[in-house]
Amino acid sequence: MHCIREVLYNIMMISDKMKVAAKCCNLFFTTTSFLLLISGLGVHSLDYDYSATIECMKEPQRAQYGGGIIVNSEFEHNIEGWTVFGNGKIEEHISNDGNRFIVVRNRTQTLDSFSQNVQLKKGLIYMFSAWFQLSEGSDIVSVLFKINGSELVRGGHVIAKQGCWSLLKGGIVANFSSSAEILFESENPTVELWADSVSLQPFTIKQWRSHQDKSIERVRKSKVRFQVTHLNETALEGATVVIKQTKPNFPFGCAMNKYILTNYEYQKWFVARFKYTTFTNEMKWYSTEQIQGQENYTIADAMLKFAKENGISVRGHTIFWDCTNLQPGWVKFLSPNELREAAAKRMNSVVSRYNGQLIAWDVVNENLHCHFYEDKFGENISAKYYSTAYHLDPKTTMFMNEYNTIEYSGDHFASPANYIRKLKEIWKFPGTAGMPMGIGVQGHFAWGVPNLAYMRSGLDLLGATGLPIWLTETSVKAQPNQAQYLEEILREAFSHPAVQGIIMFVGPAQAGFRGTVLADAKFQNTPSGDVVDKLINEWGTGPKIAIADSKGIVDISLHHGDYDVTVTHPLTQYSKKLNVSVRKGFSPDTIHVKMHA
Repeated sequence: MHCIREVLYNIMMISDKMKVAAKCCNLFFTTTSFLLLISGLGVHSLDYDYSATIECMKEPQRAQYGGGIIVNSEFEHNIEGWTVFGNGKIEEHISNDGNRFIVVRNRTQTLDSFSQNVQLKKGLIYMFSAWFQLSEGSDIVSVLFKINGSELVRGGHVIAKQGCWSLLKGGIVANFSSSAEILFESENPTVELWADSVSLQPFTIKQWRSHQDKSIERVRKSKVRFQVTHLNETALEGATVVIKQTKPNFPFGCAMNKYILTNYEYQKWFVARFKYTTFTNEMKWYSTEQIQGQENYTIADAMLKFAKENGISVRGHTIFWDCTNLQPGWVKFLSPNELREAAAKRMNSVVSRYNGQLIAWDVVNENLHCHFYEDKFGENISAKYYSTAYHLDPKTTMFMNEYNTIEYSGDHFASPANYIRKLKEIWKFPGTAGMPMGIGVQGHFAWGVPNLAYMRSGLDLLGATGLPIWLTETSVKAQPNQAQYLEEILREAFSHPAVQGIIMFVGPAQAGFRGTVLADAKFQNTPSGDVVDKLINEWGTGPKIAIADSKGIVDISLHHGDYDVTVTHPLTQYSKKLNVSVRKGFSPDTIHVKMHA
């Protein structure tokens, strides 16, 4: 009966919501398709909605996926299906434009809210979204899943405000089947909490992988046609076309440390796989100026030289680190004036030294969690450092770089909402106009099944800024399923339309890597190393061989990158070589190859 009631509610919601202009969008469903959507079962083709907005809107948008398994998701039937959690009173309100939403008032505790019970099924990935507003001020609002009657699992966060609606997008992965109560938290218990367009949509692993494959085809690959003919332009059937990628367009790299300078096996291992890197520690302030006034860039310079000689692009990591315990030892004892002078010297020294030689700078590392410089010089100091670095090295992209933004839903300090808030502060600071800026999310995943729902939703929100996103330090804590989880995370990142690069903070055992080890002491692949090699091959570097059809045509979908192509005559074995660069919007549609007899 509950399922029947749920379906009936949502069918009625469609016709009702069509009358509310404030929630109009281009997506409408037939009754049949909506019934399939609500069930969440057997709909392999259910596409994922990557859309997100980071603006505070006058009215909320419609519930994604028609609300999914949520009953009365847009409150067209008063508050049926919803109950009070904790103290307070819930009721339906109607805006001047006719939009209906739920309100909880008379709250006394942070968790006083409205709730609804759902049934979670093991192995499914649940995407959550909803729109929130407060009666006054602004505050962090979180969605929580109360599982087994007591365990609270956070699924996402948003900074809600008075006078406009903000989107919360998040989710969880069900590690076991159980009932769950969805509820909400606002840290200020004195304000009314408003919500609308609540959605919880389950996806199977098969559907999730389908989203990834479709996205990769759309954003990472282009269709290429080779037309092989004789000199007289008649079709040459049976010609062999061998396609080998020489340089990928998508940056997929690995951290590098000082052992690369002295370990030949490490050098061979790295150069055979990667064209992008970040030095783990060698550019950091505590490495280049261990004693005040005695700068030493010998190791960093040598590593950069090695990278250049092998065609490897380098991210600069990091100008400053905002955590107190990660400053050079002598810095902690400086007076405010001495620190200001030392920091200015450090900025000018490292950025000027490597001006124009790097593809990125991590400017103030981890300054959502840490506030060493803000505590000393005020909340605008990190924005000032971005401005200064930009003017010293104006063509290099300046990155924020933070952990837990996509990997851990329990950390609201580094949530996508807080990340974007800090980003906007930097944008608005004088002197940053025109600064090329990027979003760095470290991606250090801890023990257990990765929350791919939270990861994808976070990338959706960050992607709404329009800035390039890089996973800058991807790793997975050592555990029995490490290789599987690493593959899931890397696939999720590579397939997301907003991600423009991945650097892993992993490596071989001989170089001292301990968390995610790709090669053992004899440079034999670990299971995680096998995963990385498989993905490198899958994402374009592996040779592809095709045979021209009766019309002399080879149609193939290629990952964006540069390719060496060899076409061989089926009888004479005459070969012709050509270079092809495949990018998004690839042109021409057909590559003509004329062969001698």
